[in-house]
Amino acid sequence: MSFKDFFCPDSVAVIGAAREEGKVGRIIFDNIIDSGFKGKVFPINPKAKDINGHKCYSSIIDVPQDIQLAVIVIPAQYISRTLEECSEKGIKNAIVISAGFKETGIKGAKREKRLIEKARDYGIRILGPNCLGMIDSQCPINASFSANMPSKGKIGFISQSGALLTSVLDWAKASKIGFSKVVSLGNKADISENGIFEAWGDDPNTDVITAYIEGVTNGRDFIRISSKVSKKKPVIIIKSGNTDAGARAVSSHTGTLAGSNKAYDAAFKQSGIIRADTIKELFNYGRAFSYQPLPEGKRVAIITNAGGPGIMATDACELNGIQLSSFYDETIEKLKNFLPDAANLYNPVDVLGDALSDRYKKTLEIVIKDSNVDAVLVLLTPQAMTEGLETAKVIAGAMEKTNRKIPIMTSFMGGAEVKSGINHLIKKKIPNFDIPEDAVETLKVMMDQSDWIKEKPRPIVEYNVDEERVKEVFDRCKAEDRLELGELEARKILKAYGIAIPKAKVARDIEEAKKIAEEIGYPVVLKIVSPNILHKTDVGGIKVGIEDDKELEDNYDDILFSVKKYMPGANISGILVQEMVMDKKETIIGINEDPQFGPMIMFGLGGIYVEVLKDVAFRIAPISDKIAKEMISEIKTIKLLKGTRGETPSDIGSIVDVLLRMSQLVTDFPEIMEMDINPLFVKKQGEGSIAGDARIRIGG
Repeated sequence: MSFKDFFCPDSVAVIGAAREEGKVGRIIFDNIIDSGFKGKVFPINPKAKDINGHKCYSSIIDVPQDIQLAVIVIPAQYISRTLEECSEKGIKNAIVISAGFKETGIKGAKREKRLIEKARDYGIRILGPNCLGMIDSQCPINASFSANMPSKGKIGFISQSGALLTSVLDWAKASKIGFSKVVSLGNKADISENGIFEAWGDDPNTDVITAYIEGVTNGRDFIRISSKVSKKKPVIIIKSGNTDAGARAVSSHTGTLAGSNKAYDAAFKQSGIIRADTIKELFNYGRAFSYQPLPEGKRVAIITNAGGPGIMATDACELNGIQLSSFYDETIEKLKNFLPDAANLYNPVDVLGDALSDRYKKTLEIVIKDSNVDAVLVLLTPQAMTEGLETAKVIAGAMEKTNRKIPIMTSFMGGAEVKSGINHLIKKKIPNFDIPEDAVETLKVMMDQSDWIKEKPRPIVEYNVDEERVKEVFDRCKAEDRLELGELEARKILKAYGIAIPKAKVARDIEEAKKIAEEIGYPVVLKIVSPNILHKTDVGGIKVGIEDDKELEDNYDDILFSVKKYMPGANISGILVQEMVMDKKETIIGINEDPQFGPMIMFGLGGIYVEVLKDVAFRIAPISDKIAKEMISEIKTIKLLKGTRGETPSDIGSIVDVLLRMSQLVTDFPEIMEMDINPLFVKKQGEGSIAGDARIRIGG
């Protein structure tokens, strides 16, 4: 995609430019003219001689010079022919504003497919269809039907919803937020967020990339491209369609296939993407990144004229894993020399409610020089003697004078009394937040971005495994038209990939079961073996803790009776007599094929922790050892694995090993749709892990 020719073309043709004011074709044409676009604009309309004083052409072919960008605003059924004319004219970039494609149903989807096939044959890149257009404030050009031309800024914004985009532009205008570029993706039939991210990653006019998306076009490319771009500049995304109802709405709105919310969370984490929950958060973060340098560390100094807000900010820091700076003695002595006796000299620094701007000025100038301070948060509440505007001026002055590149955030709390001060802060590119918690959360996000940039990529571990054995098992299942593997087959898969399994043999009768139990050693576990039974517990097909021959006889018969009762037609191959793993913690590792991103790996504690608490972590395969460790540390019940109240820690290293082997397995064999090791028994540190049971489902 040509970055320059698309966002800042020398010439634009509006195909479907209208004479009548208020029509989309006329609004777009006028917007391009009114935006201050320095190139040439050609209206195309066979029924008009001129539009707003500009000569009109019957066809794009008739325009007497080359065209770099076509904006198409005609009924959907005529666009295919228009694209042929664009190709004849040598046009390589087009924005299709028109609706009537996949968002309307099957017929529209077929029309869209034909359009994109033709565009690819012609070598034409298309934004849309069913989109609002695009804006570049630096060029400048407003090739959209948005009423607002944003002011210049360093934030790029992508939206999959045109209506949301117009609302955001109106809100941003009132909030004095500027943009470098704004793009409405529409149906994303060709150009998607992936292409825009890649282009903006190298755009000197864009420091921060923000986006509203309802789904991604190609999940694997999304992770690859975002991982690269987010190392250069922050990528902040708000993702909708996160609930079942929301996902259905997404499908009907743009025809996007929505993946699971957990998969998006995992993909974002692995790609260095910052996820915002609201539009307000999106631009809180975006503005801070655009205005301020990244913090080098996690130590924050708080300056306040009121105790309550200072405590609120302190609590927020602790909740977000941010440290309060410990000032050097020299800093404390300097503060002591001029602050009132009642003031708090330590962090947070309370300059008291009667503080004028000069007290803020001296305090900030001293604190900002302390090398133990990585960021500063200045709080102000309007009191009788408070100088809101003057305080804002001294904060801006201190930021301009300091030689240290550290972020300064403010929270001027209130309304009318602090408005003039807030306006000055905005003018001087100092982010202000309504409440301290928002400022602290934004600082946390900036610190995470700083860590992400410094983080070196970790290689994906490759184990020496028996791929042929796995292929044989899968081929046999497919040949027998079976997509669900039996337990014996699942055990072969695990063994082929070096995952430990309990000792076990299949018994055909009670006597054979006794011999096997004697070989293995009591206690043992009994499990029904049948290709027709996948969930053994549901049919009474599993018994644990068998201590002797008598218990084995009783439970062996119980299993057969129960299974025949619930599944009389099941083909029973025997009963598996399996070693019972002792002194262990039960965990679960799962795989699920996500429609967007591919195999998604889950880890959590087993039993009640996964069923009731849903205490699990997710990532997209393949994963590195670092990501595997992150997954384990993310679960809330991690202390149970690390050992509590004198318990010996569990072998967490062995969990990492199993996660990495599972990651390699599903990467090597993408036909695996679902897979669970449940439970994965984790023994004491140094003793390893054992896969107690496994279930695998493959694609046809």
